[in-house]
Amino acid sequence: MKILKNNTENWKRKLHEIIYEADTKAGKLFDIVLLFAILTSVLLVMLESIKSISLEYANVLNYAEWFITILFTIEYILRIISIDRPSKYIFSFYGIIDFLSTIPKYLALYFIGTHSLASLRTLRLLRVFRILKLARFVGASENLLRALKASKAKIAVFLFFIVILCVILGTVMYMVEGAENGFTSIPKSVYWAIVTMTTVGYGDIAPHTPFGQFIASIIMILGYGIIAIPTGIVSSEMTKADRVHTNTQSCQNCSTEGHKDDAEYCYHCGDKLNG
Repeated sequence: MKILKNNTENWKRKLHEIIYEADTKAGKLFDIVLLFAILTSVLLVMLESIKSISLEYANVLNYAEWFITILFTIEYILRIISIDRPSKYIFSFYGIIDFLSTIPKYLALYFIGTHSLASLRTLRLLRVFRILKLARFVGASENLLRALKASKAKIAVFLFFIVILCVILGTVMYMVEGAENGFTSIPKSVYWAIVTMTTVGYGDIAPHTPFGQFIASIIMILGYGIIAIPTGIVSSEMTKADRVHTNTQSCQNCSTEGHKDDAEYCYHCGDKLNG
């Protein structure tokens, strides 16, 4: 009995290492196959939205959908049984996404012919969020996410400053240009300021007075400088993040990630990590 229990534990640890981590060849291969399946699933959703293709290749698309759905179902079940506390995965962000992106095809068996089915299938597009998770073994995605989290306070203050600046500039343009030139209200003028500062320039509203055009020129030049600031903030945090070396190991007990390269135990629950 004890031998059977140990074999089961070893099997679960091996399965967990393959599915949740990317430090081994098997783990990387699993992520590559899953990434390919996700991109294929997204492509199928896109093709289904083209009426001519959807009608001509209905059977091919249907078989492909079922194959991808069954693959996702198997993966979802394996993720649940390979961890000690399944609820940690089931109710996690990626767990909910995995579930919502898997059920549409099964629900289609009961809602055939309804308009809700078309929108239901687009839930599979949620699976694309998994790419952010899977990209950890092909680049510095973990460092990027860590840098974004570390710089969120600075970026929030910066965005608040931009909003205030747009309100002020929009109000000024409302007083300078007036309703006769399309600036009919302060909110609409603020909208123009945002579009101009971000260098989008829809052209639906434009200043006509010389002074208004001068202000617009200043806002456009200011916009180029402002766009570069968030990039600098994140780049600075990424430089700091590069100094902290982490691996892709995930705790089998609590699913915590982001452990250091030389970590043997989970920093959150203390459970031993996979070797």
